[in-house]
Amino acid sequence: MIFATKMKLRSILLAAILTLWAAPAFSQGCAMCAHYVEASSKEGQKAVNKGVLLLLVPPAGFMTVGIAMAYRYSRKRDSEQVENLTVGSGK
Repeated sequence: MIFATKMKLRSILLAAILTLWAAPAFSQGCAMCAHYVEASSKEGQKAVNKGVLLLLVPPAGFMTVGIAMAYRYSRKRDSEQVENLTVGSGK
């Protein structure tokens, strides 16, 4: 039980470090894209925003599916390990 708590704490700490490390990259934008959007009409700005969202959906979807599969695999592996431990101990 203590091992699981330590692993969760390490995972949260790692996620926080990676998020803070990547924060400066979020503020960097393409200067040409920003200039184009500023110079375009409202319809052009909406089109660029929709295009950015459209380009964001596939990678986010793949990441979500990958994380879900990894989580399911880890839960299955952990339950199998617990089962093997209880069978191996003669209980």
